[in-house]
Amino acid sequence: MQIEKPPVDRQVEKPDGPRRGLVLIHTGDGKGKSTAAFGLALRAHGRGKQVRIYQFMKVPSARFGEHRMFEQLGVPIEGLGDGFSWKSKDLEHSAQLARDGWERAAATILAGEHFMVVLDEITYPLRYGWLELDKVLKVLSERPSHVNVVLTGRGAPQELIDLADTVTEMKLIKHHYNAGVPAQRGIED
Repeated sequence: MQIEKPPVDRQVEKPDGPRRGLVLIHTGDGKGKSTAAFGLALRAHGRGKQVRIYQFMKVPSARFGEHRMFEQLGVPIEGLGDGFSWKSKDLEHSAQLARDGWERAAATILAGEHFMVVLDEITYPLRYGWLELDKVLKVLSERPSHVNVVLTGRGAPQELIDLADTVTEMKLIKHHYNAGVPAQRGIED
């Protein structure tokens, strides 16, 4: 490891444009996309802002760690799907759930009552063709100017990346699965 001196004279030009709602994307093959989005949701909620979370691949009855915590905090979190595609018994039903869920999420975004709307794992129904990318892009473009939208999932389409204000790609360096360590509650849920 290279040791470096901490910066003591930091001169940064600060943007002088108006504050506005942002589109933020967490994508890539590494872990932490949803976790990063939930961190933003907690930060916004901690500032007294209205937040709503939609999870496109989780079932409505899901009781993962994030569901338990957000419910305790009073942050609405809603599963819109029936699990990942390999768990689905009827892919057309899964597609319809995604479309129905998108209608609810789009209405929330356009209503402008929330400071932040998280669209967790939305890239999957987009990649599977269950949601029309043009409709998602249209809602993001037409949202009220104060609404922030956070999107997560692997393989974000280039059109979404182009529209976004901030895009972070999570890169896989090393994963415990590869060493034979299974998923663990509190880490992967």
